[in-house]
Amino acid sequence: MTHALPAGPQPAPRRQLFVGTGVVAAAGSLLIGGMLSVWLRFREAAPLRESSDGLKQIKDWLPKDLKMAEVITNVGLATIGFACIMAQWAVYSSRRKDSRHTSMALGMTLVMGLALVNALVAVYPEMEIVLADGAYQTMFYAITGTLIALVAAGMAFTLAALFKSSGGRAHNADLMNAHALYWYFLAAAYTAVWFVVFVQK
Repeated sequence: MTHALPAGPQPAPRRQLFVGTGVVAAAGSLLIGGMLSVWLRFREAAPLRESSDGLKQIKDWLPKDLKMAEVITNVGLATIGFACIMAQWAVYSSRRKDSRHTSMALGMTLVMGLALVNALVAVYPEMEIVLADGAYQTMFYAITGTLIALVAAGMAFTLAALFKSSGGRAHNADLMNAHALYWYFLAAAYTAVWFVVFVQK
């Protein structure tokens, strides 16, 4: 009579996608942080000029006739927050092997990403600034353009996760966790840009 050996322990999950997304998020944070640091440095080094009434000195940094798109950017802040909620909903549904709600959450995340890109692009005609008119304008387009590219990458990630979810891999927790992590990074990046560029100016 022969006895079979017991099965060996299952190998620990390697979570390559989650770790890779974390590395990308860290690199993106360094990129946005570095660009905002340069922004603050240029603003600090801007020369002083007298106000129109001659009573105070102000930094000659902002264009004189600048119209800041505050409403659009505030709506964008709410949009990125809602996108994070949807991404976390996808994680929640995936853990329960609920493919229907996982796909629905990913679809809503994709819609929120599209709305955010639309809001960021709508800022340009609203503010009516020209790229080569000065340091402020050049850096404004560089930072917001980088942010749009990062959001577009997030939308591509969401689309890939949606295809995998629709193909029967809605229970892939590593994929959904990595996807949510990237959108949390986007929320942090957008909040930093919103505060430094649009609030503090």
